[in-house]
This record gives sequence, structure tokens and C-alpha cells, in this order.
Amino acid sequence: MRILRALFLLQLLITTEIFCSENPNIIIIYTDDQGYGDASWLNAKAKFKTPHIDRLCREGITLTDGHSPDTVCTPSRYGLLTGRYSWRTHLKRGVFGAEHPCLIEKGRMTIASLLSSNGYSTAMVGKWHLGMDFPGTKGKRDWSEPTKDMPLDKGFDYFWGIPASMNYGVLAWFDGRHPITAPSLYTRKKPNKIALSDYRIKSPYEEKPKLANDLEVASDFEDDKCLTLFTQKALDWIKDREKTRPFFLYLPFTSPHKPVIPLKKFRGQGAAGAYGEFMIETDHHVGQILQTLDDEKITNNTLVIFTSDNGPERTWVERSKKYNHQSNGVFREGKRSIYEGGHRVPFILRWPRKIPANQKINAPICQTDILATIANIIGKKLPDNCAEDSNSFFEELLNPDHEKVRPPIIHHSSSGRFAIREGSWKLIMEGRKPHEKRELYNLNDDPGEKKNLIKSYPKIESELTKKITQLINDGRSSPGKPMKNDTPPWPDLVWMKK
Repeated sequence: MRILRALFLLQLLITTEIFCSENPNIIIIYTDDQGYGDASWLNAKAKFKTPHIDRLCREGITLTDGHSPDTVCTPSRYGLLTGRYSWRTHLKRGVFGAEHPCLIEKGRMTIASLLSSNGYSTAMVGKWHLGMDFPGTKGKRDWSEPTKDMPLDKGFDYFWGIPASMNYGVLAWFDGRHPITAPSLYTRKKPNKIALSDYRIKSPYEEKPKLANDLEVASDFEDDKCLTLFTQKALDWIKDREKTRPFFLYLPFTSPHKPVIPLKKFRGQGAAGAYGEFMIETDHHVGQILQTLDDEKITNNTLVIFTSDNGPERTWVERSKKYNHQSNGVFREGKRSIYEGGHRVPFILRWPRKIPANQKINAPICQTDILATIANIIGKKLPDNCAEDSNSFFEELLNPDHEKVRPPIIHHSSSGRFAIREGSWKLIMEGRKPHEKRELYNLNDDPGEKKNLIKSYPKIESELTKKITQLINDGRSSPGKPMKNDTPPWPDLVWMKK
């Protein structure tokens, strides 16, 4: 009895300590290919309304100069979760398919593992796209065996979602390490008549592949169910959570990434075609999350971070012409591009207990900075061998007028081209193609990157060239001991060879 009493008191002490610490719940809602202009609060000329995203802006802080770590999916998700640029790994260009060794190496700290080790319940619901190790090979799977090297191995206690984007196999609803229904059928992209230059992943499916690159798919998988199921699973997890502990929920949606497939009840809304309707549906699901926080009476001490993995898909050009809607806002180009439209994205934080409402931070901030900021919030010092590109902006959240000199941000395109951003200046480095010359822009005066000042400011060009070279070679852009990149210098570092 004495042992049981002691254990009970110890558990009570631990629970009380966690509860009294008042660390916030944390939710990261990560949209997919949403441009800066795809939120009505950020784009007064948007051809649709996003009232729930706008609510976050109104009740929190908008980072008007917020950036994704890369310009496509896999590397941005790596940067978000680890606080490290993905080009420091072996992934120098592009994205992974569904089946691939996970880009987050064993033992590397993530937001989830940091929080899990500090008393948080952790969950991921949605699209992973960082690589998974499936049992067997295509056509020779044993789905009774567990999937490895996936979210449950990277700090998450709970996972419900899909392995990657829907243009890659394996397509199935995963609950933990196993698909709910084995993906034993095959399919491929099919025409999507409601959207611009798009496709569908829908039944009927075939028992045998017709083409070598056919996708593995489960019989119960339908592309338009993703948002509804992800939201419902996230809401269920929030409601059923262990109430004595703070929680972390990572909710990466699949919208507005292709396939653009708004549910019928959202059709006809807005004035930007199916894409606008899909964004309206996305906003609806954001609203469901916010309403549940209200219903659970945990809004006040829940930090909600809303942002996107990169700028808008190339269809923004057609959308601009047909509907006069600019998914990239005032910025140049979109997804995959080294220009601002490729990586300047919606970036909003709301934490009513701490963050003043209806504020803006206009200084440049990167999603890699989230990990260090969260560590700052829970009072934990990060070791040198993690979050090498993460710089806390916690002080700015508490006081938006606080002036802090952040180390330069390094931007990276899907084709491997680099740029460095410090203050108002952005230097784009030369690429491997002959026409990819150096460019210099003052973004305060020229956010659309229309006037190349490379010939007018040689000193700034020289200084920024030295800084980007040092930050790459040092293996980090945050304060701390220099670290090694995972590979020796690679061909995209053109200027270093001169």
C-alpha cells in the first residue's frame, strides 16, 4: 500500500507540474500549395473569402514576410519539422515519392520529439510526404507487417493519414503503421473536368496494373475524402486527448494541391472557379478546428500556427487570366521558383493568452524558425546538433515592435538554385543553366522583383555572397557550433567553384 500510495503521489506531482506549467497546446495547420494571395485577409482583391483564416489574422499575428523552407513539398516539410534546411541532406532537388527512406534521419530532433519528451501528447493527421518504408515491394506487399521509418518513429504518438501527395502511390488511409484497407488495386491519373489542367484519383480501380508507373491504391480510397476525414480524425483526437497534458497536433492538409476537388456543397461559391471553391472548403475545415477549440474551452492557451508548404501551383497563371485572381498576390512566380511567389506564403499565429491580437510582423521569418520558437516557449535550450537553421521569434510574438537582427534566410528552389535574404536585400545566386545569372532586389521598394539592381550595388552583392557561402559551409544559420552538411559540396553551388 505504501508503494501504491507513493506511486500515486508521484503521478499526481508529475501531472500537477505539467498542468501548472501552463505550456500551450500547439496546432500547426499546414496547407499544400496555398499562395500568399489565397487568403482574403492578405489579398483584398481575392475572388473568394476565407473567414476562418481571416479570424486567425484578426485574433493573432500575421507574418507578412513569412517563408517556407523550400519551394516544394518534401523539403519544406523537413525544414518545418526539424528546423534545418533540407538541402543540407542528400535531397538537393525535387521531392520524394511515397516509398522512400524517410528524409528525417534516425535520432534527429523534430518538433514532435521535442514536445513529446517534455510532457506533450503528439499527433499527426494528414499528408506526410517525407518517405516511408513499406513492407515488401510493389505487387509483393504483406500489409500485415508494419510500415517503418514514418511519423510514429519521428516523435508522434498517433498518426492517421496518407503517405504522400495523391500523384504518388501508395494511396490508402493509414491508421498508425497499417493501412485500414490494404492497397491491393491499381490506378493512375484520370481527367478532372471541373478544374484547370488537373487530374483525379478515383474509382473504378483495376486488379492488375496496366502501366509500369500505376499507383497502388486501396478499394476505399477516394481523393475528395481527404479534407473531411483528416479534419474529423483531428477533431476526434482533440476531444479524446489526455486532458492533463498539453498537446501538439500537426495537421497537413492536401489542399489546394492538385487534384482540385471541392465537395459539391462548396460548388458555385466564390468567383475563382473550382480552385476558389477548394480554398473555401479548406477554410471551412480550419473553422471546424477553431470551433472545437472554442467548444473545448482551450482557445485561450492554444497556439495555432497556420501556413503553407510553398507558393501556388503553376495553374495560378491560367487562374489569373480567367478569373483575375492572383494566388501569388503581388509576388513573382509561384511553386518551384526562387522568386518570392515560390516561398513567401501565408504565415499566421494565434495564441490569445500571450500574443496580442490583430498585429503584424514585417520582418523576414522562415518556417524553420518554428522549432526554436517552440523550444523558447516551453523553456528548453536546444543542443547544437539540431535545428541548425532555426532562430526563435518568440520575443517578436510577445512584442511585435521588438527589433531583432535575424541571421539571413537562405531560399532554395526545386531546381537547386539558391538565394539569400538579409533585411530588405535578396541576392539570387547564379544557377547551372547559362541564363541563370545573379540578381539583386530590394524587396522593401520592389516586392515584385521587377528591377534587378545587381550592377548598382556591388558591395552588397559581395557581402551577401560571402554570407551565403559561410552559412552553407558552416552547416547552420542559427547561433551555435558549426556542423557538417550530410554531403560534400554539390554542383548547384556554382559560385563556390569560381
